[in-house]
Amino acid sequence: MDGMRGMNRREVLLAGTAAAISTALPRQGRAAAVAAGEPARGWQYASATELAAAIRARRTTSVAATRLVLDRIERFNPKLNAVVTLAAESALRRAKDADAALARGEIWGGLHGVPCTVKDTFETAGVRTTAGATELRDHVPDRDAVAVARLRAAGMIMVGKTNVPPWAGDFQSFNDVFGTTNNPWDLTRTPGGSTGGGAAALAAGLGYLTIGSDEGGSIRVPAQFCGVFGHKPSLNVVPFRGHIPPMPGAVVNPPALAVAGPLARSAADLLLGLRVVGGPLPEDAIAYRWALPPARKRSIRDYRIGFVLDHPLCPVTGDVKDRLRLAVESLRKAGARLEEGFPAGVDLAEQYRAFLEVMWVADLAGSSKEELDRIRAMNAAPDDVFTSTMKHAVDASAFELASARDRQLVMRQAWQRYFGEHDAFLMPADFVPAFAHDHAQPDSARVLVTPEGPRRYWDQLIWASIASLTGLPATVAPVGLTRAGLPVGIQILGPWLEDATPIFVAEAFEREFGFQVPPGFE
Repeated sequence: MDGMRGMNRREVLLAGTAAAISTALPRQGRAAAVAAGEPARGWQYASATELAAAIRARRTTSVAATRLVLDRIERFNPKLNAVVTLAAESALRRAKDADAALARGEIWGGLHGVPCTVKDTFETAGVRTTAGATELRDHVPDRDAVAVARLRAAGMIMVGKTNVPPWAGDFQSFNDVFGTTNNPWDLTRTPGGSTGGGAAALAAGLGYLTIGSDEGGSIRVPAQFCGVFGHKPSLNVVPFRGHIPPMPGAVVNPPALAVAGPLARSAADLLLGLRVVGGPLPEDAIAYRWALPPARKRSIRDYRIGFVLDHPLCPVTGDVKDRLRLAVESLRKAGARLEEGFPAGVDLAEQYRAFLEVMWVADLAGSSKEELDRIRAMNAAPDDVFTSTMKHAVDASAFELASARDRQLVMRQAWQRYFGEHDAFLMPADFVPAFAHDHAQPDSARVLVTPEGPRRYWDQLIWASIASLTGLPATVAPVGLTRAGLPVGIQILGPWLEDATPIFVAEAFEREFGFQVPPGFE
C-alpha cells in the first residue's frame, strides 16, 4: 500500500502472538517467564480475543499481560498522555485474582484477565472520573457505570482511565485537568475526540480493548485518526447509565443520540466487547433480553453494499478519498456487489440539519441563562447550519422539538427500506486525517487547513450524523495510510439492531489492510 509505515497485523502475529509465540521465546524460557509472572515477548499487539484465549490455555498469565501493559504505559505514555489516571496497584491485584481463579477452574467471562482501559467519561468505583471537566477534578464515584460493571464482570483488568475533551465535547482530547493527548502516528497531531485517549492507547499497545462513547463521531473519528477499529452500536443497545455527561447522579431518559461502544485492534474484538456490554438495564432485564444477531451472510461475496465517498456538502480531502477508493475496490475484488449513491429518499443536508436540531436539544438541556443568552447573541452566516440550528434550539417550541424527533424515525425507516435489499453502506468517517493540535476555544471560529483549502471545524459532524441521527450501527475499519503516513478509516453503516453485519464487513477490510503499528511503538 502506498505510504505504508509500521508493521502489518500479519507481521505482528508472525512476530510472536498466540500462533507463533514458540518462535519468539523457547519453551523452557516461556514457561519460566509465565511462572514468574514476567511479561512474555510478542504479546503487546495481540488482540483481546487472542490474549483471552492464551490466558485460558495457560500460555501466558493475566499478571504477565498486565505487567507488560503497565511497562508500556510507563515507557510510552509520557509522550502520548493517553492514560491520565493509572490504576496500577488495583490492576495487578485483580490480575493475580484472575490467575488464581483460573487455577481453581473459574473463568469470569470473555475478557478474563485482559488488561483494558476505560474512557474518563465512564464512572469507575473508587477511581477518579472527571470527564475532562475542572468541576469534576476530584470526583471519585462510588459505583461503576453499567458498561464498566459488565466489563469487570467479564474479567477485564482496568489499568487506567483515558483522556477526553471537557465534557466529551470536541474532536480533540485536551483539557485543563490533564492536558493534551497526542496521536501516536504524529505527536503534533490530535488523536481525535472525544474517545481520543482510548484510541491513542490502543494504537500504542497500552491495553487490549477500550470502551468509548459517541454522539457525533466520538468513537468513529478517533478510530480513523489512530488507525484502530471502532463500533458505534445501535441506539440503546448498550446502557448509558453512569456516563458523564450528564452530571453524576442525574436521572435522565435514554439518550436520543449518544451510545457507548468498543474500540479495538481487530473486528473480532468489537464483537467480543459488544457482547459483553450490550443488553438492557438491570431493571429492564426482568422482562427483556438482548442477543446480538449474527451477520446477515457468511461470505463477503454474497453482500450487496452501497457507497458514497464524497459529497458537495462535505468534500473529502484527496488523500483520504484515495484510500477510500482503494478500500472499495478491495471489496469489489473480494466479490462483493457494490453500488454507488445514496438511497432514494436520503438527503445528506436534510439528515445533517435534523441531527443538529436533535443534538442541540440534548446538549443544551440544563444550560444556564447566561449561556443561553450568549448563544442567542451569536452571529451565524447564511450557510452556517451548525450555529443557526444551535441558536434556533434555544427557543424552539415543544412542537418543533417533537417534530425533530419524529424525523429521526422517518429517516431511520428510509434507511431500513434500503437495507431490505442491501446489507451495508460505506462512507467516510471524517473528511480529513488527524490534524494538528488547535486549542482555540471550541466555540470560536476554528478552521481546518487542508490541501484543498480551509474548512469549517465542525463540518466533521456531517459524515458522522447519519448513523447518529438514525441510531443505526456503524463500524470504522482502518484501510491504510495516506502518503504522509496518517491512518484513514472507512465507516460502515449497518441495518437497525444488526450490529454484527457492519462488523463482518470490517473483518473483510481487516483481511486486506490489517492493523498497522505506529512507528516507534513496536
